[in-house]
Amino acid sequence: MSQRKKKERDFHNLSKPMNISFNLIASIFSFLCVFPFLFVVIISLTDEKSLASNGYRLIPEKWSFEAYRYVFDMGDTLFRSFGVTIFVTVVGTIISLLIMSFYAYAVSRKSFRYRNFFAFFAFFTMLFNGGLVPTYIVVTQLMGLKDSIWALILPLAANAFYIMILRTFYSTSVPDAIIESGTIDGAGEFRIFLKLVLPLSLPGLATIGLFCTLGYWNDWFNALLYIDSPNLVPLQSMLMRIETSMQFIMQNAQNSPLGLEALRSLPQDTSRMAMVVLATLPIIFAYPFFQRYFIQGLTIGAVKE
Repeated sequence: MSQRKKKERDFHNLSKPMNISFNLIASIFSFLCVFPFLFVVIISLTDEKSLASNGYRLIPEKWSFEAYRYVFDMGDTLFRSFGVTIFVTVVGTIISLLIMSFYAYAVSRKSFRYRNFFAFFAFFTMLFNGGLVPTYIVVTQLMGLKDSIWALILPLAANAFYIMILRTFYSTSVPDAIIESGTIDGAGEFRIFLKLVLPLSLPGLATIGLFCTLGYWNDWFNALLYIDSPNLVPLQSMLMRIETSMQFIMQNAQNSPLGLEALRSLPQDTSRMAMVVLATLPIIFAYPFFQRYFIQGLTIGAVKE
């Protein structure tokens, strides 16, 4: 027994410096990940003239909110774009999870006769697609979604790669005994999925939901293709238009004294950083929400073989 206690004590003495080393490495890595965003926030709060004369600094010579004031001069238009993006992100993520979770669960069931066909049907779209022009014709003419809020949601509602991930997750993480127990109790497929499979699948669904949320939040290309109404422009597309207008002013500033005056008063670099902050900061709050479901899904019971 004394030999065992000695080994445990030696292992404890050895593991303590290793834990400190690993924690130090993780802290440094975390700081390297967070620091670029913090530096962008600092630059966005720097006075434009101070930035031009002194360059980028961790502690600016003069702080200023002029960049945010310039961006928020858009007024109701910017807040409306925020509302459109939030609506598209929330509704689109819910619809995407419903479609892909049902599809992936169906093709993961060995008792489903046509599961190989539908799995190949989804996988085939990862290799080949119709292209931009046929997609535009389908969305605008066949589905009639031109200048509609659904043109920002439905084209991104299903992703074959995410379906394959969920199918693998269902096959490896949901024991067959659970599904068999629900069948023995007389539950149908829909009830088995909602009551038994879904609670065990929260980690996988939370991961795919996070990917979908990021995809909808950062999407601007669909707005460029399908949206003409200013009331339906999402945030990313609105910020891109602001950036384009700034570039137009800079390119034509030398044509008139008014253009030169406008260029001097324009917060060029700091406003770009402010746009990055406005586009990135809200989505950061989505991570703790999904993290809670990671933990909740991992603590749900399993089958004892």
